[in-house]
This record gives sequence, structure tokens and C-alpha cells, in this order.
Amino acid sequence: MKIISVKRKTSYEKLHTIQMGELTTKVTSIKRYILGMPIKTLHKYRETYYGEVKDTKDCMLFI
Repeated sequence: MKIISVKRKTSYEKLHTIQMGELTTKVTSIKRYILGMPIKTLHKYRETYYGEVKDTKDCMLFI
């Protein structure tokens, strides 16, 4: 077992943008794990309809 590892996980999230409204999209998170426990999220991004990769800071979370 490695002491420090980096894993990538994709999940569906509901996001809200001003231009498009509600959007359900796949969001990929890259996290750092120490001894199997998640410590820090290094990067979080999503792929748009047109194939562009955008940071999730551009979107507001849908509540």
C-alpha cells in the first residue's frame, strides 16, 4: 500500500450557470490520499457539451 496516492473520480453533479440555467454534467475531481484517506482536492473540472474543459469555479452549485 502506498503512503501517498493521487486518484481521479468522475461523478454527476447538478450545476447552475447564468447563461445555460440548470445543468447536469460529469465532474472530475483529482484528490490526494494519505493512507487511503482523502486529504485535499487538487483540481475539479468538467467537460462542456462542445468538448472544452472548464474549471468548476465558473459555475454556481445548484441548490
